[in-house]
Amino acid sequence: MNTDQSIKLKCCNLNKEGVIILPSSKSISNRALIVNALCDTSSELFNLSEARDTQTMITLLKNDLNTWDVKDAGTTMRFLTAFATITNQNKTLTGTTRMQHRPIGILVDALRDLGAEIEYKENTGFPPIEIKKFKQKTTTLNIRGDVSSQYISALLMIAPRLPHGLTLILEGEIGSRPYIKMTLDIMQHFGVSHTWDKDIITISPQNYRPNELTIEPDWSAASYWYSFVALSNNSSVLLKGLTKKSLQGDSVLAKFMAELGVKTTFTEEGALLTKCNHKNLFEYNFIECPDLAQTVAVLCAVKGIEVKFTGLESLKIKETDRVLALQNELAKIGASLLEQENVWYLTPSETLPKSVSINTYEDHRMAMAFAPLCLLMEVEFDDQTVVRKSYPRFWKDIEKVTDSIL
Repeated sequence: MNTDQSIKLKCCNLNKEGVIILPSSKSISNRALIVNALCDTSSELFNLSEARDTQTMITLLKNDLNTWDVKDAGTTMRFLTAFATITNQNKTLTGTTRMQHRPIGILVDALRDLGAEIEYKENTGFPPIEIKKFKQKTTTLNIRGDVSSQYISALLMIAPRLPHGLTLILEGEIGSRPYIKMTLDIMQHFGVSHTWDKDIITISPQNYRPNELTIEPDWSAASYWYSFVALSNNSSVLLKGLTKKSLQGDSVLAKFMAELGVKTTFTEEGALLTKCNHKNLFEYNFIECPDLAQTVAVLCAVKGIEVKFTGLESLKIKETDRVLALQNELAKIGASLLEQENVWYLTPSETLPKSVSINTYEDHRMAMAFAPLCLLMEVEFDDQTVVRKSYPRFWKDIEKVTDSIL
């Protein structure tokens, strides 16, 4: 690789006892920013995420330009599309080349049905888009629940501001249900009530009420440290401030990682991760926590754990096609991930290489999921900058708790 952006981690050891201060949740941060912006009077939000996605959201919400460039931030694109609609702003939303290949048609169709005038500037179903004007013409929308919860969350957050409210009917299997609940919980924190009966969510016209909020640490980011502990000789890591009670669905990590070699003990300081025995077979449906799948796949590939994955469909429309990216990169360490009718089977490595070069595909989670391999081999990544999207301090934190030289 040897590019200016590449980074190499030498084969190293994890400190016997490490302490990590995780980044704040960008999922909570981005929702709180939109809801706060929809309040008549804004509140103070504490501990907002340093992630590029969140910083982009902050910048654009303060930006009066006609074009909002979200870069590669999917939540920012989807949430701002709905926000600009309900606030009747004439905006063009665009992003990186990859963002312009990520679908937004389901959300645009829903907003058009609701009364928005939105135009595709290039390719139908994809950004860039121009939002022109809005007047509500219906109170009920049907939307697929099995593609992206971000479409649903975007509609929910603007629902209280609609003159006639909104009833949202979710069709099919509901993916990432905890993220929908997170959205509703944050809305409730700002004074908005709802009903959720089976697949129908109803929100009447209401005003958001100002209310301070402190953002909690990010459970998705925690997953990489679980992997480090699982692959260590016998080390522990304290994740400061991480609590058992969380708005984040990814907190399920603490439960299933006990099967993959890491015990979680919650203390007054945070979550203490220590090694424990692991199973040799693991089966899990990741439909409610897809961001954890890459970490689990890499960890199990090198720990000799066979895995049956379901619920990975949404990974194909993320920052990259994460399923294909995993298949390509796992092959480099002798593992395979094969798909059979929406079920993915991981066959772990039998012999590990001494070094590996990993392509990140402009995806932060590809870099961070493979980084713990540095406890077993030398690992080089083609682009170290991708982690800025969600965890800018990631490489520095590795340097802090290992003897790797970055």
